[in-house]
Amino acid sequence: MASKKSQARHYAVQAIYQWQMTGQDIREVKEQFLTEQDQGGFDSNYFDALLQGVSGQLSTLDQQLKPCLDRSIESVDPVERAILRLGAFELIFRMEIPYRVIINEAVELAKVFGAEQGHRYVNGVLDKLAKESRNAEMSPR
Repeated sequence: MASKKSQARHYAVQAIYQWQMTGQDIREVKEQFLTEQDQGGFDSNYFDALLQGVSGQLSTLDQQLKPCLDRSIESVDPVERAILRLGAFELIFRMEIPYRVIINEAVELAKVFGAEQGHRYVNGVLDKLAKESRNAEMSPR
């Protein structure tokens, strides 16, 4: 059974994808998800924090991802783009979560939702970003 935080990430990727594709207000997307999902099955506060974080920090996230990508963020597969933005948000703004956990969760999400080799791309991009944003954490002590 996935942890409530993992399940929150799972739903957040779907919600971020929907938000990217429809241009709906993120609050509307969030409300829709909260009415459709069993609230006990996931950490709804973390889900909310992820949605608010990704939508509120979008330009910062895209700026930070840019040097790690081999193409523009807009040309990245929309599912993988949602996963990368989610992972970037956690790497940059959720320092209490170890970078390995964030990358592993993102890779698992890419295996579920992404294209056949999408998880490899997500892993490579977030690994580069972690080297920038989590340098101290990654350095051998």
